[in-house]
Amino acid sequence: MHEHTVRATIASGTIEGFTRDGVNRFRAIPYARPPVGALRLRAPEPVRPWRGVRYCHGHGNCAPQQRMYTLIGPGRFQPMSEDCLTLNVVAPEQPPQAPLPVMVFIHGGGYFMGSSATPIYDGASLARNGCVYVSVNYRLGALGCLDLSSLSTQRHTFEDNLYLRDLVMALQWVRDNIAVFGGDPDNVTIFGESAGAHAVATLLAVPAAKGLFAHAISESPAAGMVRTKETARQYAARFAELLGADEDTAADAIMAARPADLVVAFEKLIRQGQREMLGAFAAGPTAGTDYLPLDPVEAMRTGHAHPVPLIVGTNAEEARLFGRWLKLLPMNEPMIERLLADAEPEVRERIRAAYPGYPNQRACMQFGGDFAFGAAAWQIAEAHSTHAPTYLYRFDYAPKTLHWSGLGATHATELLAVFDVYRSGVGRLLTAVGDRRDALRVSDDIQGRWREFARTGVPGADWPAYTSAQRAVRVFDRRPRVEYDPDGPRREVWQSFTLAAG
Repeated sequence: MHEHTVRATIASGTIEGFTRDGVNRFRAIPYARPPVGALRLRAPEPVRPWRGVRYCHGHGNCAPQQRMYTLIGPGRFQPMSEDCLTLNVVAPEQPPQAPLPVMVFIHGGGYFMGSSATPIYDGASLARNGCVYVSVNYRLGALGCLDLSSLSTQRHTFEDNLYLRDLVMALQWVRDNIAVFGGDPDNVTIFGESAGAHAVATLLAVPAAKGLFAHAISESPAAGMVRTKETARQYAARFAELLGADEDTAADAIMAARPADLVVAFEKLIRQGQREMLGAFAAGPTAGTDYLPLDPVEAMRTGHAHPVPLIVGTNAEEARLFGRWLKLLPMNEPMIERLLADAEPEVRERIRAAYPGYPNQRACMQFGGDFAFGAAAWQIAEAHSTHAPTYLYRFDYAPKTLHWSGLGATHATELLAVFDVYRSGVGRLLTAVGDRRDALRVSDDIQGRWREFARTGVPGADWPAYTSAQRAVRVFDRRPRVEYDPDGPRREVWQSFTLAAG
């Protein structure tokens, strides 16, 4: 395998990466000052220039989280540190004739885990096919996605929506530096999955992000992640308690705590929040602040969001992954009934009726997926499409091995197609029972559309834009097709339920 080093000079200094398989890779490029010491819980500051050459061959640190989430290979864990504000760039080895579209990926993980170093997010196949690919780290959990600003004192100021500020600073870095790698700073597409998809949708409503991206792709955005300032204040007070502090001592305790202690307290806060249903997940954005004035869906609905073309969608069996591992979703009758307890009786009845066979396992599983992801995608499509081109999809494809394992087209499985995993060794195992041709066809379809959308803002002439009159949905499967409002009854009850709940 031919590999050699390659250098580039960006605004902050010279970096060295390496070339392999037809692409140049630069890893762990800092886009902000390390948010450590006095900068903990503060808005990110611009990176300081360096002298000499900075070696960007290996992935740096991921944000502090539980160690089990940092596995990047058999027995290999990524190091963690608050010094984690870096990004990776993958670009074609041959300089392009004209500037290439840029695709910036925001990883998922519930806002408390994950890393851009996860092998699936490598992005080389996207870059080889004609784009400059960037993947970003941002602060997670208590240090970035929990709003502790209400605990600020005269000595310590904590800012809100830190992870959104990180992502905006990363996008400013892209605007200022990406031309060096052959990318077009005026043609940036942000895309993400799960919490990353939620971050993408939220950035549409962040005034400071204006003009930093031209298109957005939101793959399985999570619902229930936006909090009011009041809910944020409640969570912050509980977090202080879990650290053994009160309101007067909280800021000092947070500044003195080791990252690992903050991770443990935050995990406890998540469990507490799940039990008591505080009205939003513990991690995520706070709306009603200067940085994020409106709830993102409200901003879309009222025309205050950035009117860029958007692709949004979900997978057919989102919840199955959570039934197996992260037991965070309402997927059985007692949990679902508790969730519906405050709804009007006729709303409750309509919701149950939209899931034929309820409370059997299949219906409960479908409910859990819609509660967490489907409702958000439908809401976003309805709201954003009134002001900007919007394209809705449903990803139904899964090879037989995933069906047999009980996962099917569950949460995150579209990433296997988007990042071309079916052409790798792992992909060969997943398609060992005669699915290979279908898997590659679906992969080529979704990758081609994502690339075309990144280039032009339109994912192919045969994918009609979503309107509330027709509700066209592109279905990715063995037999790709467009359906009109295929999940109408379920979409309608969630619309009425979320409006009632809101």
